[in-house]
Amino acid sequence: MLKMTRLLVTLMAAVLLSPRTSGKTVTGLFKSEAAREQRGQYITKFMYQGDNGLLVCRLENSALAAEKESRLLLYQDMDSDLDNLSCSDRLSRASFTLSLSKDESNLTFPHQSSPTAWQMLYADRFTCQESAVIPSFADLSFTVLLLNADSAGNPLEHFSAEEAGLQSFYFLLLLAYFIACCIYIQPLHQALKKGGPMHTVFKVLTTALALQGVSALCNYIHLTRYSQDGVGIPVMGGLAEFWDMVSQVSMLYMLLSLCMGWTLSRGRKPQSRPLQWEHSPASTAVAVGGVVIQGVLLLWEQYSETESEHHSYHFQQNLAGVLLMALRVGLALLLASILYQIISTERSTLKRDFYLSFAKGCFLWFLCHPVLVLVSFIFNDHQREKVVTIGVILCQSISMVILYQLFLSRSLYWEVSSLSSVSLPLTMSRMNQRGRY
Repeated sequence: MLKMTRLLVTLMAAVLLSPRTSGKTVTGLFKSEAAREQRGQYITKFMYQGDNGLLVCRLENSALAAEKESRLLLYQDMDSDLDNLSCSDRLSRASFTLSLSKDESNLTFPHQSSPTAWQMLYADRFTCQESAVIPSFADLSFTVLLLNADSAGNPLEHFSAEEAGLQSFYFLLLLAYFIACCIYIQPLHQALKKGGPMHTVFKVLTTALALQGVSALCNYIHLTRYSQDGVGIPVMGGLAEFWDMVSQVSMLYMLLSLCMGWTLSRGRKPQSRPLQWEHSPASTAVAVGGVVIQGVLLLWEQYSETESEHHSYHFQQNLAGVLLMALRVGLALLLASILYQIISTERSTLKRDFYLSFAKGCFLWFLCHPVLVLVSFIFNDHQREKVVTIGVILCQSISMVILYQLFLSRSLYWEVSSLSSVSLPLTMSRMNQRGRY
């Protein structure tokens, strides 16, 4: 538990303290040194769609910007070919150039037949003059607003095309959580209060599902504010990612403890109580090891330098994301081999049905992310991130519901099995024989 606590504290600190882009109302400093080093200082990326896309740049010192010949360069789908060009050729390839000589400068984008990503760079007259000495000018403070058109055609929508619709999704998800909570809170409370062999499983499942709900609430609050000012509440976005990571490592710890703990103890204990949470040094080491590896990969994947925006689930374009998916596939194969050995030697139909249902819940939780990433390739660029994000959240929620139904419906079965000295399932003849005494 001490190791788990330290891991969670480390994850929370890294999530909340890590620097991040401010959103689609971007504030910062235009720096001549950075523009020279990068051959154009990278500012942000935004995916425009439809008509009336708008870019607004506000400066605190427009006179200095005019003296430095400051300008914003807009590139449509900027690719690696530009890296091989000279500095002047690179700057000349910009699709649009916005001169910064006023306190507020605007640029309206033409009609976008399909959502298109635009990248923004800053440059001035010193950017390509490598031998020239940059005077000791003060850096330029700026505020950039990037806006898509809303349903009325007015440029007021801060959401980039790949983010549009996520706020409505989190609202519907929270509504579904609330309705399910109202319906099932009483039987779940009774199961938790009653205790029994599966009490720990109920507690971990409840905690993981509650944390997923809290993560959805934080995301909804952040996106609601984001829709108004393009900044949102970055702390709430960080908390959403943190609680989601804690939910994932909790589920992983539970599944590994159930399968590995029972498997490692099969040679010493009878199989009258399958998939019990066996506390042994070996099973605990396997579970904690898996949790630590996934926690490190999640943290690395969330804050990889290749990602400029942060979401709970990524399209996996970096090494950390690929390793994370490989870990999940590997764990799914490990659990599949364990459950196959159990099912192939099990004679009880009731137990086999239980194992099959348990396998469905496990495989859905482990494999939904890798499978959805592969499936997302058939969608357009602006849809892929949403397909993965929405799909993973829904699939993992369904997985938790499957496990809930499984263990709640078998609670009496487990209680009787823990007291019985005969093999299961309990047949009616055995029940009648007991009723005679």
